[in-house]
Amino acid sequence: MEERLQKILAYAGVGSRRECEQLIVQGSVFVNGERVTELGIKLDPAQCMIKVDGTLISTAVQDNTPQYLILHKPRGYLTTMKPDPDERPTLLDLLNRKVLKHRVYPVGRLDFNSEGLILLTNDGELAYRLTHPKFKVLKTYEVKVHGIPPRRILDILANGVNLEDGRTRPAQVKFLRTTGRNAWISISIFEGKKRQVRRMCEKVRFPVTKLRRVKIGNLKLHGLPLGQHRFLEEREIRKLKEAVKLV
Repeated sequence: MEERLQKILAYAGVGSRRECEQLIVQGSVFVNGERVTELGIKLDPAQCMIKVDGTLISTAVQDNTPQYLILHKPRGYLTTMKPDPDERPTLLDLLNRKVLKHRVYPVGRLDFNSEGLILLTNDGELAYRLTHPKFKVLKTYEVKVHGIPPRRILDILANGVNLEDGRTRPAQVKFLRTTGRNAWISISIFEGKKRQVRRMCEKVRFPVTKLRRVKIGNLKLHGLPLGQHRFLEEREIRKLKEAVKLV
């Protein structure tokens, strides 16, 4: 059965649908030896040989049985499922790949020095919807900042700040507690600009000293130890899908 190329790549675990579209547009995808840059092309995965950046992609498993798991990422790990050329630790070093039936990939990212909840899946449609701002799925971060921001600063963060790549959309911002001369605040956003929370805080001159993601929609870590992972329960999967109108 023919499917759009980006959907084939997403099911094969190459990345989210949006990431696969970017790979196609930038010329990284070859089908039967020919470079493909057209997003609308449809193919029968059983009849094609597909390569991404020279790597042959297995499309044999198209059984619609995706996997969903969460990982409590520590600081000092790259949010990628590929080995790092500079030999820095990645998510691959934290996962027990023997229990994974399919290749999974992270939904969104946390930077090297951040920690917290990461969702991994091979469900390309769910990943696309969870990360696209139009579905307004909140990601909540607990952030330790240098200094104690007054109410006025929290209001500025909540209303949106101007960054190099555009103004941030309204956020939910709460004061949590003080620790000496520093403070913990909670920031919930539904867009995903690169290093957005860190840059928002830098913009108002309260730089981040520690950042951890604690929620994606209704999904929480629920005491999962740092560096460990677990598969999602059916009710957690259902709630995620309900949030993005997949059920």
